[in-house]
Amino acid sequence: MKMAAGILLLICIGSLVAVAMALIFGGPSRPAAMKDINAPFRAVDYRDLPKLSHYPARDGSRLAYRRYPPASDTAKGSVVLLHGSAGNSATLHSLAKAHAEAGFMTYALDVRGHGASGTKGDIAYIGQLEDDLEDFLAAIDPVRPRTLVGFSSGGGFALRVAGSRRQQLFDHYLLLAPFVSQEAPTHRPDSGGWTRVGLPRYITLALLNRLSIDAFNHLPVMHYALNDDAASSLTPVYSFNLAQNYRPKPDYRATLKAVDCPMRVLVGQDDQIFRAEQFEPVFQGAGHDVPVRRLTGIDHIGLILDTGAIETIVTETQALNTRGSCQR
Repeated sequence: MKMAAGILLLICIGSLVAVAMALIFGGPSRPAAMKDINAPFRAVDYRDLPKLSHYPARDGSRLAYRRYPPASDTAKGSVVLLHGSAGNSATLHSLAKAHAEAGFMTYALDVRGHGASGTKGDIAYIGQLEDDLEDFLAAIDPVRPRTLVGFSSGGGFALRVAGSRRQQLFDHYLLLAPFVSQEAPTHRPDSGGWTRVGLPRYITLALLNRLSIDAFNHLPVMHYALNDDAASSLTPVYSFNLAQNYRPKPDYRATLKAVDCPMRVLVGQDDQIFRAEQFEPVFQGAGHDVPVRRLTGIDHIGLILDTGAIETIVTETQALNTRGSCQR
């Protein structure tokens, strides 16, 4: 009995040491900067970038967004834009302007943990981003019909919302090269070089969360391939909380099947972050019609910067605007 108790004690001590080592030393390293992700934004004209506005969140924070009034006297509806991983509202300036010029009341958010919203790279709990989005709509009350447009990780978060009990906050969803899951066939290893995950820490935190231990969720687990200039203004590192929240829930298939709102997907044929040809089979698994369109000659960042791609996105938004709303 004493020997068995001693062995059990050693196993427990060894497990605790392994957990501590993973938490302390298992974080992400910095990947080499991806030129074709960083460089294209240098050509964007930001001289007419709207100033930041703010709305109150339920925790007392003032979160940031940019407002783009419609060119027409009467708005056709409203569009809420969600930026990609590491980004902020300014990265969607070209896309936001195009929607406003097409007659939509348009808002580009600094999602909490990015830009001028909260602490860079971190949030308080998994689920806070949904609460923030609900608070934004309550404070601003965008005109209906409402379309949520998300790019990359923002597209993954839009999918998370669309497959949740909050899906009726919007009438339509447009996903632009969305992150679906590291287990989905759309995934490339390290997102094509864009991300570096601290797997020992990430896996350890995921296991601890299953035991309802979330005290270490503020530790960084993901590093993005930003250059030095971009890293100073964007968000190069995500905590476990932010990495888990700004994406679909782990069972992405269940999320897809829970979507009861009109949804469309656009991706560049030359996307270097995701496997463009795999989006059709993934979204066919939703069990209902989710049109997927691949744009020839467009890569990941080109989807939100190329003039032709932006025109196509606005056309897709207009098409969604003519359809019905959520079924539930």
